[in-house]
Amino acid sequence: MLLRTIETFLREHAMPATKFGRLVAHDPRFVLDLRMGRTPRRETELRTRAWMQGYAARAAADTREVA
Repeated sequence: MLLRTIETFLREHAMPATKFGRLVAHDPRFVLDLRMGRTPRRETELRTRAWMQGYAARAAADTREVA
């Protein structure tokens, strides 16, 4: 379920839902709308999952560079 994955991502990266929405979908209400029952198109879901994976990979690389 996409929303559950997003909620976990938000907690792990301490990111506000509105910032996530702006970065991923250019819509600060994206996560709120999902919480209210909105069902994204398949393309939007795939793009969102890909963005989260890329963000997590960049965050992990940044952590390795600092250490």
